[in-house]
Amino acid sequence: MSNCSLGITKSYLKELTYQVNGAAIEVHKAMGPGLMETVYQRCMAKELELRTIQYQCEFEIPVCYKGMAMDIDLRCDILVEGVLAVELKSVSSILPIHKAQLLTYMKLLKAPKGILLNFNVSNLYREGQETFVNEFFETLPK
Repeated sequence: MSNCSLGITKSYLKELTYQVNGAAIEVHKAMGPGLMETVYQRCMAKELELRTIQYQCEFEIPVCYKGMAMDIDLRCDILVEGVLAVELKSVSSILPIHKAQLLTYMKLLKAPKGILLNFNVSNLYREGQETFVNEFFETLPK
């Protein structure tokens, strides 16, 4: 089923992205930098729950190779509302491999949008978040 048939619009994704980024900022404000990713993941899950945003942690990503389902344990940190892939990091700097990882997750999940969050920064809003769009994003209604 395509995201369009689910009634997903660009404005819905924009608002959802805003809400998830707000949740991340709240977690960062409360917890600060320097903790392990699992701490931020659990706090993000609680914050999304408090905001009544549907999510799944450690969402298993189906992997197909040449049309064959592969038995591979590949997981997205958080999948929000089934359409927004969120990858959490707590690293000194984001590397190209981190971006590639999220983009690949988005491709495999057919997620129109993704957010890369690095909690190991002094200001999450200015330096710790980056949003990516998938090719499906352009096909969505406004």
